[in-house]
Amino acid sequence: MPEKFNDDMVNGTRKTSFFLGLTSGIAGASVLALVGLFALLLTGQGTDKNNGAVVNQPTDNQVVDQPVVDEPAVPLADLPAISGNDYVKGGANAKVTLIEYSDFECPYCSKHYETMKQLDTEYGDKIKVVFRHFPLSFHPEAQKAAEASECAGEQGKFWEMHDKIFDANIAGTMSLAKWKEEAKGLKLDTKKFDDCLDSGKYAQKVADVMDAGAAAGVEGTPATFINGELVSGALPYDQLKAMIDAEL
Repeated sequence: MPEKFNDDMVNGTRKTSFFLGLTSGIAGASVLALVGLFALLLTGQGTDKNNGAVVNQPTDNQVVDQPVVDEPAVPLADLPAISGNDYVKGGANAKVTLIEYSDFECPYCSKHYETMKQLDTEYGDKIKVVFRHFPLSFHPEAQKAAEASECAGEQGKFWEMHDKIFDANIAGTMSLAKWKEEAKGLKLDTKKFDDCLDSGKYAQKVADVMDAGAAAGVEGTPATFINGELVSGALPYDQLKAMIDAEL
């Protein structure tokens, strides 16, 4: 049988245990309070000084919603005025001006070409038509076709070469050799034409015209400004006619 403690020893032990337990309890509570406060700080929560409510404060790992700020739109440049660098046909004093940005190899531009021929037949000098280059990079024949029209224009045959190039687009026969062949048919000085085309004499002009068109809002072809209002795409004849009639 185990040895028993006497009453004094037992009572003394109980008092000592009570005192130690009380001290441990107080110390433990203080530690828990400190741990709790530390946890609050780590979780980013704090107390609102105004009303004592617990509010969330963003931590480094939290994403804070920011107001969406729209980037200002890049203003469009003015449509370049008609100048001596342009090729123009129609009435000099026409009430309606159509400025066309086009790609000679673009299939939609070939459809628009047919529509423009109809408009030319119906309105004649009641409208003024200006052709400007916009050769797209994914059309391999477009750039040289634009230069060919300029080289022909140097000899007074821009519009004639313009028509020949679009006819070749429709027929699927576009090529550098084709433009030189057409130059013969148009009775041009072929040596002068060939030198012009091979040297890339008008490459920079074509690029400058395209850049100015893009700055004015042209994003694809065909793009036609009717008295300054941009019309994108190859619209049906009746729609373009209605727009022109509204301006006459």
